[in-house]
Amino acid sequence: MPGLSWPIAAAVLFGALLHAGWNALVKSGSDKSLDTALVHAMGAVVALPLLVWTGLPQPAGLPFIAASLVIHVGYYITLAGAYRHGDLGLTYPIMRGSAPLLVALGSAPFLGEAPSAAAWAGVLAITLGVALVGLAHPGETLHHRRALGFAFANATIIAIYTLVDGQGVRREVEAGGQAMRYVLLLFVLDGLPYPLLVAWQRGRAGRPALLAHVQRRWALATLGGAASIGSYGIALWAMTRAPVASVAALRETSVLFATLLGTWLLKERFGGRRLLGTVVIVAGVIGLRLS
Repeated sequence: MPGLSWPIAAAVLFGALLHAGWNALVKSGSDKSLDTALVHAMGAVVALPLLVWTGLPQPAGLPFIAASLVIHVGYYITLAGAYRHGDLGLTYPIMRGSAPLLVALGSAPFLGEAPSAAAWAGVLAITLGVALVGLAHPGETLHHRRALGFAFANATIIAIYTLVDGQGVRREVEAGGQAMRYVLLLFVLDGLPYPLLVAWQRGRAGRPALLAHVQRRWALATLGGAASIGSYGIALWAMTRAPVASVAALRETSVLFATLLGTWLLKERFGGRRLLGTVVIVAGVIGLRLS
């Protein structure tokens, strides 16, 4: 598998920006579980006509899509649990920062890709940089054990579905298909389970509030769903042209973009720790590019 070229790296970084954008949408809402469900439901609405236009993926990729859908249910459950028991500033960097390290560990046994020394240095630097940039109150981290449990479980699930989808999209392309077909079918099918779970949890009594929330947020959620498709589509496309571990690590620079958006739009304080984390992330990106 070729290394990470600058054009592919630039595309993945743009995908990371899209990922930060839809997560900022979730952060801005009053009901994070419902907003997460709504973003993915509207993502399915956006993906469906595109899938009709592009056509279905090859049969070779379908078992991986099925496996990914099951894994994603666990992702949404642990995501909601992490946000329920801990702040976004605590849980999000742990979830997104730990996953690339786990992907790198799993790349050799599951994909036959052993990261080089430079790639390992890049992955570790991005993991450390994400923690420095993203953790709002690092000294309080160990006091939120339930949130940490959900966050690390979520990171493990992210790593698993990344390896599954990375392999699946490669099978799709090898069979003469297109990465986007794999992505679109995944989003169409993935837009159903978690929204249905959230609706079931709210019950009949919570239905009026749920519908009112949907009416207020559906337009923003549609933008978030489109950004989510673009972000993951770019990442999976890149995995057909570069090592999965490198792409996965680069994608998690979304934490840096989320912080920069917060500083710019919400006037949040950046500070010396985040500046150091930014430098470490940039060093990690360069390490991945040179690997």
